[in-house]
Amino acid sequence: MTTAGQTRPIIHPLLVRVAHWINAFAIVCMVMSGWAIYNASPLFGFDFPRWATLGGWLGGAIAWHLAAMWLLVANGLIYLGYGLLAGHFRRHFLPLRARDLLRDVKNALTFKLAHQPGIYNAVQRLMYIAVLLLGVLVVASGLSIWKPVQLDGLVDLFGGYDVARRVHFVAMAGIVAFVAVHLALVLIVPSTLLPMLTGRAPRHAGKKPPKQEQQA
Repeated sequence: MTTAGQTRPIIHPLLVRVAHWINAFAIVCMVMSGWAIYNASPLFGFDFPRWATLGGWLGGAIAWHLAAMWLLVANGLIYLGYGLLAGHFRRHFLPLRARDLLRDVKNALTFKLAHQPGIYNAVQRLMYIAVLLLGVLVVASGLSIWKPVQLDGLVDLFGGYDVARRVHFVAMAGIVAFVAVHLALVLIVPSTLLPMLTGRAPRHAGKKPPKQEQQA
């Protein structure tokens, strides 16, 4: 029989969970439609396979890309506002210390990195901060290549249209790399998936985080 004191705590608030899944959907749509747009005018000596693209043709891909972009922007602004005002970023992403990062990278490479539900280690903190910055960069560079005349100042900030296209591609590649690592970590620690659906800590989760992860 479960008492109130034994109820598993909420480690992922509802807004964070909703924003997470909306972002996942928007990013998949943006990446796949973006690859279709890329194939119409490749920057490098390769194309993406047709099965990995979305939109069917250039006009359709652009329509999907723009729709997903505005969904991502709206959802991202809500998440950023919540993260700043509710202290979500401060509690989960900070502090980020070099010594903690080096320690956790070493532990990750030797498969000794401990995982505590609801608490991000230094590697996770760096990854989430990096992907947030990449999100800003991919939207800004995307707007500059979508409206190069109207947003010529933004294009100039990137060093020109061609440079903006490359920045957009690199930022996209960084986001795809983050998603790949994120999915790999879920496969390694599958108990992290259910809390992102229910919000509650896993049943087997300990009551106290490891000493190195406890926050003041």
